[in-house]
Order: sequence, then structure tokens, then C-alpha cells
Amino acid sequence: MTVFRGVALGCGNFGGIGSAPEFFGQGIDEETAIEIMDVAWTGGIHWFDTGDAYGGGSSERFIGRWVRERRPEGLQLTTKVFHSTTGTPGDVGLAPDRIRRQLEGSLERLGVDRVDLYLAHEPDGSVPLELTIETFEALRSEGVIGAWGLSNYGAAGIREALAAGEPALVQNSYSLLDRDDEDAVIPLCAEHGIAYVPFGPLAGGWLTGKYRRDQAFPVGSRMTQRPGPYAGYVTETVFDGLDRLAAEAEARGVDSATLAFAWVLSSPGVSGAVCGPMRPYHLDPVLKAAALTIPTAERDRIAGFFE
Repeated sequence: MTVFRGVALGCGNFGGIGSAPEFFGQGIDEETAIEIMDVAWTGGIHWFDTGDAYGGGSSERFIGRWVRERRPEGLQLTTKVFHSTTGTPGDVGLAPDRIRRQLEGSLERLGVDRVDLYLAHEPDGSVPLELTIETFEALRSEGVIGAWGLSNYGAAGIREALAAGEPALVQNSYSLLDRDDEDAVIPLCAEHGIAYVPFGPLAGGWLTGKYRRDQAFPVGSRMTQRPGPYAGYVTETVFDGLDRLAAEAEARGVDSATLAFAWVLSSPGVSGAVCGPMRPYHLDPVLKAAALTIPTAERDRIAGFFE
């Protein structure tokens, strides 16, 4: 089985803002996406993470163009299934026939005949998980996916999946500002040999230092486009923690983003992380973080900045 470790390039904002239909056609344009993939590849990031509905399919199309033009050897591809690629109400879920239809579309857009990792993007309460996993296992046997996993699943869902098959990876939100998975999910993954590779290591940009106390949010930032997931961070405790994080980073000769990303990569039970740059230069702290190790005692002290 393929081992999934290290940093993956998150392509969720290529041609949109995640899977949100209201943002299809926005986000990162194709030319910038190509530049980001070039910088990532040159920097040693050879694992690209996307989803069929990101940008209404634009993310997969952009990657497909890059693959055709660059013909990279050794590229690992992850894509996901659940959301609608057209924004059609009700066209969502993990029903077996829908999974097969969606994967066909993904393979066509990506220009490949196989993806290394296929993720259930979120739970589907209307379809027994066992049926979804049966479909994933069949697709693996057919050779069109290399492995499968789960995204946005809690410990109960992961246990249910383990009773029906062998998930290779779990991808949930995890950062200095979102540590809920430490209690049950990360230990469960470690116990069963499941790679835990989270998204959001910089908490939607909050851990980069771009959001400042008593200042307007930067134009074009997530807080001006899709603030809902991050609204809870607008607190004095968080701003105090950001100040302390910035001071700690400066003392180490790096910036806040580098230190925050390195904190995730140094976390026990974490196999890697997904970065989501909006510009090519946003990869700089990611690449620096991969070379920065933070001992456990230091990790705990830094985590205390936000408590």
C-alpha cells in the first residue's frame, strides 16, 4: 500500500473557493494555479490534493492541464467525492452509482486513468457507510484508485469505516486553533496505522499574522469572502496568542506561518499536512516549515499561547 506522508499541495481554491457553488469561477485563476504547481513541484511537493467539486471541476481541470504540459513522474494525486460539481441542489452524496459517475468525471478532468487516493469528502447520512466502502474497495480492485480514505469524519465514523474496510488516510481540520482531533481521532488513526494528514494547518490564514486586532480584514482574504468557518477566532484570546506566536517566530528567525505549519508537522500522530497557497510565494513558509522540527516540550508551550 502507498504510504501517504509529507506535505500535499491543496488545490481547493483553484477556480473557486472550495466546493461552494456561489464562488465557482472565482478564487485562483488558471495561470496562477499553474505557477503555484510549478513552484510546489520544484520545491519538492509531489502530492497534489483536490476534489471533484472544487471550483465546479475547475481545480481538476487546471491540474489536468499542468499534468499534460509537464508530464511529471512520481506525482501523487488525491481527489474527493460528495459535493456537486454543478451546484445542482440534491446532486450530492456517496451512493455507489454516484461515486462511480463522479470518479469518471474526475479522471477525465485530471487526464489520468487512476488516482492514488480517493476520499469521501464528508459523511452521507442517507447512505450506509458500508455501501460506500464496498464501492471504494471495488474501485481499488479495478485499479482506478490506489487507496481510499475519509475527510471530515469523527472518531465514530472512522470506527465504522474500520469495521467495513481499510481506510488509508483521514483528512480533517487541525491547527493551533483547531485541536479537537487530539482527543480521539489522531490516537485512533495511530492505533490502526491510518495516515492522518490534516487540512487547514494555518487556520484559514489566521496563523499567518495577516489578521490583526482592531484592523479591517484584508481585501480578498477568507474573512471577506467566506468568514463563517473562522468567525469564532475573532476573540481577544486568539489575538493575544497571535502576538505571542509572532514573537516566538521572530526569536527563531522565521515568520508566524512557518512556525504554525511546523507545529502541525511536528505533532505526534500527524503524517503530513495539506497547504493551500493563494499565491506562489505563499509556499515559502511551507517549504521552510518542512525542515523545522519542534520538540514536544516546545510544541506544548506554543500551544499554550492560545489557551
